Amino acid sequence: MTAAHKTPNYMAIFWWLLALTVIEIAVIYTPLAKLLIVILLVGLALSKASLVAMYFMHLRFEPRTLGLIALTPLLLCALLVFALLPDHAATPHRTTVTAEHSTTPE
Repeated sequence: MTAAHKTPNYMAIFWWLLALTVIEIAVIYTPLAKLLIVILLVGLALSKASLVAMYFMHLRFEPRTLGLIALTPLLLCALLVFALLPDHAATPHRTTVTAEHSTTPE
């Protein structure tokens, strides 16, 4: 038997999500380093995703184990990204097309 919980203020959550979206758009147009912009955008996206998961998916009112089950895919994704990042950096990338030498004799 679960205890009854207070109904969340969905309009307040909407305004928080709207404010975070406006901040995301503002961050895109700021003259900051690309890495800092990416870090800020990922942080803002994670905060928006956590608000949606906590209130619209009602994870805030569930037992802690259900929340841990919901966080497991996020942790696995981060682990895979960091595990595969060295492979991406070690691969030489060709960004320009080099002129090929002709094989016909002159």
